[in-house]
Amino acid sequence: MAALLHTPELFGLVESGVYRCSAIIDPIHIPFLKTLGLKSVLVLSQEPPSRPLLLHAEEANIKLNHIGNKAQQQLSINKSALATQPSSWRPLSDEIVKEGIEFVLNIQNHPVLLMCTSGIHETGTFVGCFRKLIGWNFNSIVVEYRCFAGSKSRYLIQQFIELFDTDLINVPRNSSLLPFWFMQYQRVVGEEEEGKHVE
Repeated sequence: MAALLHTPELFGLVESGVYRCSAIIDPIHIPFLKTLGLKSVLVLSQEPPSRPLLLHAEEANIKLNHIGNKAQQQLSINKSALATQPSSWRPLSDEIVKEGIEFVLNIQNHPVLLMCTSGIHETGTFVGCFRKLIGWNFNSIVVEYRCFAGSKSRYLIQQFIELFDTDLINVPRNSSLLPFWFMQYQRVVGEEEEGKHVE
């Protein structure tokens, strides 16, 4: 009889080759993660990844990109300046979202797993901004965010997604580095834009 596989909390498919989950990875989740054949993990929260995930990443030669800790580094560099400023309402900085999306748009990093400690706040913000880039309407983005966040959804996260400037993203010019689904989304958005000009 085959062993049961246990998915991490809030596991989901974002797009082909792009997954999401909570960063609370226990040894029981590792057999499932092995089935994904991951090349990389993008950690969006400041907290370090769990020991089982670190061990699995090392053993399976998975690239671990912990961009969430850059927020902590920025805080320590600007500590004196922050003492006079109010705390930020942003769950992630524009720079972290930009860097993360550019990482996800590079097919060489696929399959990739996105995660944060809760699996809700930073990951929900990131996925929402990513959806905005690929042309989802805002209502659909909010519905997906609330499906994962449930009662923990935050209006400020929805506001951050709505105000995020997708023009910050540097889309690779070499289309061979882009995922097929991104090219399809771009084609559809381009056709819609052409249709508006015809009318």
